[in-house]
Amino acid sequence: MKTKFTCGDELPSSLDLLITSAGGLVTAQRVEAEGESREKEESCREDEPDSRTRRKAYRWCKEFLSGAWKHLDEDRFHISIIRGGLSNMLFLCSLPEDVKLVANEPKCVLLRLYGAILQMSCNKGDNQETQRENFFQGAEAMVMESVMFAILAERSLGPKLYGIFPRGRLEQYIPSRKLETEELRFPDLSAEIAEKMARFHGMSMPFNKEPKWLFGTMEKYLKQVLKIKFTKESHARKLNKCLSSNLPKEMANLRSLLEATSSPVVFCHNDCQEGNILLLNESENSEKQSLMLIDFEYSSYNYRGFDIGNHFCEWMYDYTYEKFPFFKASFSNYPTRKQQIHFISSYMTECQPGYENLSNEERSKIENEMLTEVNRFALASHFFWGLWSIVQAKISSIEFGYMEYATARFDAYFQQKRRLGL
Repeated sequence: MKTKFTCGDELPSSLDLLITSAGGLVTAQRVEAEGESREKEESCREDEPDSRTRRKAYRWCKEFLSGAWKHLDEDRFHISIIRGGLSNMLFLCSLPEDVKLVANEPKCVLLRLYGAILQMSCNKGDNQETQRENFFQGAEAMVMESVMFAILAERSLGPKLYGIFPRGRLEQYIPSRKLETEELRFPDLSAEIAEKMARFHGMSMPFNKEPKWLFGTMEKYLKQVLKIKFTKESHARKLNKCLSSNLPKEMANLRSLLEATSSPVVFCHNDCQEGNILLLNESENSEKQSLMLIDFEYSSYNYRGFDIGNHFCEWMYDYTYEKFPFFKASFSNYPTRKQQIHFISSYMTECQPGYENLSNEERSKIENEMLTEVNRFALASHFFWGLWSIVQAKISSIEFGYMEYATARFDAYFQQKRRLGL
């Protein structure tokens, strides 16, 4: 795929500015977020934002998008809520149907507001120093994700970026739908996901190239898990079940196993599940499906085996289940050897020129080595999201069976160990 600049080129000046002004971006966001937290929320229709957000959205669209947006009267500005929440609030902003475009400005855009992420990282019980540390960790993650999004947009590997400001950004609105869990196993879609992942892994990004993210994050989660106390009896019982497996020792053994497993360090998505894969509308009825990866907040340099193994694990979980615990786990849906080889072959064809011309013996050797690599790193996926879910059970206000999910992931972890004879 041709891109606007190759991996070895310098970053565009706009990205360079974003990186160098990160401190100002974070400071401005904190001031604005703190100011808004002191205001009372206004009553509004369920599908429309409050008047303050509407005014700001209008101003951002007018200033960043220009063209027909520049002369648009505020009372003709269309905005509706796509998704609300404590962070990553999404709005659809659009021009009226009768407005003619001036140049290449978009007819509609996605407004993403992420200011509340800084408040989310601070718990009321934390001391001032811990709150300050958590704030800057959240701010750093926000800035890194913004830089990442801008680069991927420039390389046509993600939605276009139209504007960025302290509270959020304006993105390309893509008529699409998210994949469903069962669609991950469709051969054509699976092959394209593998191709997209291979392109993602082939990028050079201006981030730390050491694979510290996986075990660094798991160690942080484990420390939090060992300190958690639940007052809810069912939560406490499930936590005790998880802890009875001696998680610190288990994680040390897992680390030893993966350190002895060859896996290239590449730039990974780290959360390639069906909800983060869009199927573009115009392609739904065509022979060649067109997919786009989204949501890069977990992306980092990491082991290739984790990204692929994590994706295989997601074949087992359906998050659209409407009753508690709001997910369904089907361990039998983990991809078969044939399905894994189909994915790996598509992946290698994309990232290694001439792969399809190798002899059957050479290809078989590569595929068998990758099967070992990927299925071992699938263990890390279960362990990672199991720990993550216990932490979420303690801090999240989202209605989801986090402890049920944690036990499901640890059950799958030990099942995978038995399957691998470990």
